[in-house]
Amino acid sequence: MIHKYELNEKYNKFQKFLFNIKSYFYSNTSTIHKARNELKIISFQNIDTVVKSFKVPNIINKIAYSFFRDSKAKKSYQYSLRLGSFSPIPIGYIEFYKFGLLLDSYYVSEEFKYDFTIREPMLDTDFTDRDEVFKAFARFTLELHNNNIFHNDYSPGNILIKKENSDYIFKIVDVNRMKFYNLSDEDRALNFSKLWASDEILTIMAQEYMTHHGCNNDFTSRVLYHSNQNKKIKNFKKRLKGKPVND
Repeated sequence: MIHKYELNEKYNKFQKFLFNIKSYFYSNTSTIHKARNELKIISFQNIDTVVKSFKVPNIINKIAYSFFRDSKAKKSYQYSLRLGSFSPIPIGYIEFYKFGLLLDSYYVSEEFKYDFTIREPMLDTDFTDRDEVFKAFARFTLELHNNNIFHNDYSPGNILIKKENSDYIFKIVDVNRMKFYNLSDEDRALNFSKLWASDEILTIMAQEYMTHHGCNNDFTSRVLYHSNQNKKIKNFKKRLKGKPVND
């Protein structure tokens, strides 16, 4: 079996870990997420890592990722390097090929020991300092945007938060679908749309965003518009599949 990999030069000692990633992964039971892909926390040489296993399920995707597109593991690694402090520290990635086609791949990063995601204060009306979390998140989002970063899956589970004293540290994950360009005000408003937040919460975020950035006066209404459009589309698709819808 052939493999391709890249390793952060600061983590050269992890080469053995990457080459034997399948053995480490399948012997470990510390799964933190399992759906289409699986994430596990694995310790190596006293460093806790998050290993994400990507599956390529069908022949069309195998061909696409083998010859025409970078794998999700490779994009996760390279985008994380580009994101710097906005995401957990990237260690490396590895791809495994069989008969010239991508079989599976893994992305490894240092574990960011977060306290909660943005989802918890969004759902819990009694969450401590709830509005302050939303305002800090708005400022973090502005910092992303001012650095020409558009996270194409800016959803609650992909926004990790750690509280340090009175400050909040944010990291974004699931970063294989990033865009890097000079964002317009409309792009900035659109990037809030996948949070699935209430109009009340989004208004707090948008107003704080506007306090620190010279947006158009209709910025808040554009944030609400894009959010409600996303909800309508997602709920329409759920109805077609006979699934319950969410507000």
